[in-house]
Amino acid sequence: MPRKQSVTKDMLIDAAFELVREKGMEELSARHLAERAGCSTQPIFRIYKNMGELENDLFLRCADYFSGYFELDSNFSVIPFVNFGMTYISFAKNEPNIFRLLFLMENHVNKSSYDLINGGSKNYVIKELKRIKGIEQDDVESVFMKVWLIIHGTACMMIRNEFDITEKDTVNLLEDMFGKIYG
Repeated sequence: MPRKQSVTKDMLIDAAFELVREKGMEELSARHLAERAGCSTQPIFRIYKNMGELENDLFLRCADYFSGYFELDSNFSVIPFVNFGMTYISFAKNEPNIFRLLFLMENHVNKSSYDLINGGSKNYVIKELKRIKGIEQDDVESVFMKVWLIIHGTACMMIRNEFDITEKDTVNLLEDMFGKIYG
């Protein structure tokens, strides 16, 4: 008789990721995770002290997935923060449950929204700020905060189906927004 496959931490995180991606964080429980992973709850609590510990690893997995999303090249506009904004908004529309976990729920791994969108050492935000010709150092924080409020607000409205506009209209909105903030 072949030996039964041992459940690993990676297998549990993969199963948790797919469960949350599909159904949302509300559905993540030891019982639902065990069903998804094809095991009992025993391996979950052999590997993790509690569900909170697993949720922290899941959060980091989702953060890596989000960062990889920004690796996709988008060419909507040459105006700073438009491609960045469209990628963020697209992520919210295409991955609403992961977006909610990363940006609308409290996390216990001390990752701020800025840490996530900047991509750590990938410096996505800083690269966009460097694209703004002639920006004074004193204006950087203010410009970013205004741009971020519009981008994040648009993404949140999209996933709540409160803001149904075309991709082209969203690009125009972001271009107009940037022009008004730093035109």
